Amino acid sequence: MTKIVIAMDSFKGSLTAIEACAAVARGILRVRPDVEIIERPMADGGEGTARTLLAAGGGEWVAELVMGPLPEMKIEAGYAWLPAAGPGALVEMAQASGLALLTEDQLDPLQTTTYGTGELLRAAAGRGAERLWLAVGGSATVDGGVGAARALGWVFRGRTGKSIGHGGGDLERIESIIPPAQFDLPPVEVLCDVDNPLCGERGAAAVFGPQKGATPEMVERLDSGLAHLADVVDRELGREIRDLPGAGAAGGLAAGAVAFMNATLVSGIEAVLEVSNFAEDLGSADWVVTGEGRFDEQSLHGKVVSGISDLAQRSGIRTAVLAGSVELSPERFAPFGISVVEAARPEEMPLETALAEAGPLLADAADRFARDHLTRSE
Repeated sequence: MTKIVIAMDSFKGSLTAIEACAAVARGILRVRPDVEIIERPMADGGEGTARTLLAAGGGEWVAELVMGPLPEMKIEAGYAWLPAAGPGALVEMAQASGLALLTEDQLDPLQTTTYGTGELLRAAAGRGAERLWLAVGGSATVDGGVGAARALGWVFRGRTGKSIGHGGGDLERIESIIPPAQFDLPPVEVLCDVDNPLCGERGAAAVFGPQKGATPEMVERLDSGLAHLADVVDRELGREIRDLPGAGAAGGLAAGAVAFMNATLVSGIEAVLEVSNFAEDLGSADWVVTGEGRFDEQSLHGKVVSGISDLAQRSGIRTAVLAGSVELSPERFAPFGISVVEAARPEEMPLETALAEAGPLLADAADRFARDHLTRSE
């Protein structure tokens, strides 16, 4: 029997990864109701990774009441408890410290904090997690991970000896760093697919600060604060985080995780593939079908499509990509082991219509793929 693994990423603004997988399955089964289908929703470490992993491989969502992006906020967030992975847990920082939790007039990276993310990490460790994964997409913060570290017991003091306040605006005040008396955090891996350093013109404040509400003056102050944090970390802890590739992810949370949690920075999609035991499902498959909203140059580098196609190519399994729109030629994607690419959105269709009809359009693309490439003899 033909076996097809469907491993779709989300289509931003229209379909979750779970919904995209279901649409592809519907389209294929219209043509080939006899095939075996396994649906494995995918993510690359951004928002939605925790829920996607639970849908793909099982586990439990654990709710926690924690500090939100602003110190005065209390929100119900949570993490994915993954008993088969150690046990382990995946904490998605957007749940506690994400941009989507704030209204436009609340955006202020001088005040926003990752403290709630640290509370989630502490809760997961307290439950007995032997491994922790930290997904850092969707951040509302530029605090260098200091907030999360404070929730884990680290103390940051200013010149007078008093603890500093929350937010990126207080980084410039740090004069000393005191580790927690007891540090029980298990190994932490940060799912990070950018290579931005902590500071400078490609750093956390300059590149990502404006989308979090930072004015040019704020960007300058935040960048100066992050540089100061890097200097104090180097002096007090002997760790170099300023120029570490990827340190600028999530407003410097990646840098803080390295400095204060002994974390390592890893590819998001590779970690998701490992945690979800995706290779097991792929083992006896004839095809893997993956895709996202737009198939472009970025898709081939560190995204869901590239991770899936690389693993499939090494396993000798054919890959099909079904995307909302396609911007790459066969000459560009064929070397990556991708055999078939199908666009769901007709060229003449307005984007607004395509977003509203994303499910049926994706199912129709899967239907075309099945008619053209899944013969009865397979």
